[in-house]
Amino acid sequence: MKILLTGDFAFLFRLYEWAAMLAAININYSMKGKTTVEIKTKFLIAMQLCSILLLTSFVAASAGAQTSDAARITPPPVPAEVQVPEGNEVFLVGHATGTQNYSCLPCDPSKPGCANGVAFTLFTPQATLFNDRLKQVTTHFFSPNPFENNTIRATWQHSRDTSTVWGKVVGSSTDPNFVKPGAIAWLLVNVKDVGVQEGPTGGDRLTKTTFIQRLNTVGGVAPSSGCSSPADIGRQAFVPYKADYFFYKQQ
Repeated sequence: MKILLTGDFAFLFRLYEWAAMLAAININYSMKGKTTVEIKTKFLIAMQLCSILLLTSFVAASAGAQTSDAARITPPPVPAEVQVPEGNEVFLVGHATGTQNYSCLPCDPSKPGCANGVAFTLFTPQATLFNDRLKQVTTHFFSPNPFENNTIRATWQHSRDTSTVWGKVVGSSTDPNFVKPGAIAWLLVNVKDVGVQEGPTGGDRLTKTTFIQRLNTVGGVAPSSGCSSPADIGRQAFVPYKADYFFYKQQ
């Protein structure tokens, strides 16, 4: 959400001052011969009207700022595997800094990447997403999804209103034409069929989310050493990464 700039506040406050001044002048001319109580009552009513005007202007300006923010968000070209379905539009972007957290666990030796029966497995990301003005937008982690009997899902929680969304990966790409060497995959995450929840006071900034893309990744890949035998089981690795997360809503 974009906050109003200092100049925006200054203009609205000047508007309030002018309206209050006009109200006082009008009262001065129209209340001759009236009692003090009547004058005070009229003045309070005039000031309340001025306050309503100021609040209405502030809300309108804030709504316009949010719309303008969304219009300026332009996701990069992406591989077909992580393209968002038609009928959805981006409304929020967050630039993530954090870690991909891995634990060395037993695995099926018949599967790729598990030659020795153990492998690093992601147990949670731990990241903070910031907007273009370096203001915190959301946090990102794994958590139980109450809409799927507490299945562990990727989670994003808004840092102000605590609205929360859970998502399931439905597309992934490590195409070298897009993804940098040594970087984790770009992802397409389905939210609309998984779970959204308002904050405890009705916060809903994220609840309109339908899909999330993880793009422009840097780092985050599981270590190539440190998990090669049963003796390593339980060892953890916290790998720094960066990424851009694009949030979509239905058009």
